[in-house]
Amino acid sequence: MTGGYCAAMQLGNVNRRASAAALVAACLVVVLVRPAAAGPIAPHHYVALGDSYTSGPGIPNQTPESGACRRSDHNYPHLVAAALEIGRFTDVSCAGATTAAMGATQPLPGGLSNGPQLDALAPDVDLVTLGIGGNDIGFGEISITCAGLSILFPLGSPCRHHFTRHGDEVGRRIEAAAPKLAAVLAAIRARAPAARILLVGYPVILPAGGPGCWPVMPIAIGDVAWLRGVEGRLNAMLAAQATAAGATFVDTYTSSVGHDVCRLPWEKWVEGFVPTAPASAVHPNALGMANTARQVLAALP
Repeated sequence: MTGGYCAAMQLGNVNRRASAAALVAACLVVVLVRPAAAGPIAPHHYVALGDSYTSGPGIPNQTPESGACRRSDHNYPHLVAAALEIGRFTDVSCAGATTAAMGATQPLPGGLSNGPQLDALAPDVDLVTLGIGGNDIGFGEISITCAGLSILFPLGSPCRHHFTRHGDEVGRRIEAAAPKLAAVLAAIRARAPAARILLVGYPVILPAGGPGCWPVMPIAIGDVAWLRGVEGRLNAMLAAQATAAGATFVDTYTSSVGHDVCRLPWEKWVEGFVPTAPASAVHPNALGMANTARQVLAALP
């Protein structure tokens, strides 16, 4: 199965330099991290839930059935399923999803909708990955606001000022998202009581140190550290909720340090506002998805 999967990926990406690099990384995930025959029994029914950092919008190849949810067959759930040679695999992740979309219908562009992601679960599911939370705190809106304000004040901290002028607005959003996430984790446990649940965190976006790279990534120099802190607080909340629910938190930030939006095209694992590889702006590319898959596989017993 490993060889066939990598061969299929190669046929779909042979004419793209960036995707060729992704092919190598993804195949390394499958070949080097797949469980040994004498190791633990691999899960037999895997369900992936989550937002666009799970679905992989813009990364070749987009699966036709996913429509506006924009799922890629190079996203980390597909790579994990291939590495583990999963018998039954369902990926219902969807771009734009919040915790509300786990248990309710998610409206999509063009008058379309995506059904509740939790409906994919069943008692026989023994592995669930969940990547959610960024849209609950409006991380996309925060990023766009910061980029716009940086044009006027590239050396200051206009975005931090904007979001703290009436107190810690982003902090309140993170606090408000915590019980919603706890409810989702409880619902997963109720529907798939035997499942190993992995809550996947968010990878590095801005550099882990220093002032960033304005205007390549248009974030004011004074706002880089603040935004880095916002992502750190979000990941910390996710980790705390995973622990409280008896789930496993998958840290993708630490392993992605040095592969931020300010790196050269073949070094970055997340794209900036102007992507240099096939992926949505300010989202992981195929190399980033391959790293997340490695971290998920490493977190399994």
